[in-house]
Amino acid sequence: MTTTTSPRRLYRPRDNRWIAGVCSGLGRRFGISPNVMRLIFVLSCLLPGPQVLIYLALWIIMPNER
Repeated sequence: MTTTTSPRRLYRPRDNRWIAGVCSGLGRRFGISPNVMRLIFVLSCLLPGPQVLIYLALWIIMPNER
């Protein structure tokens, strides 16, 4: 028996946005609470790296929810 499920798409939802909806979209895609994803992002900003640039790139690349 096979079940067909719709693939989880990567998009920025129109609801539950704080800034651009990137963390909310990533949370929905990976089955994590958007607040947990936001916490992970904020904590990752304490480490050196291009986190803010990646966030901005995802803001541009990820489409809005229809």
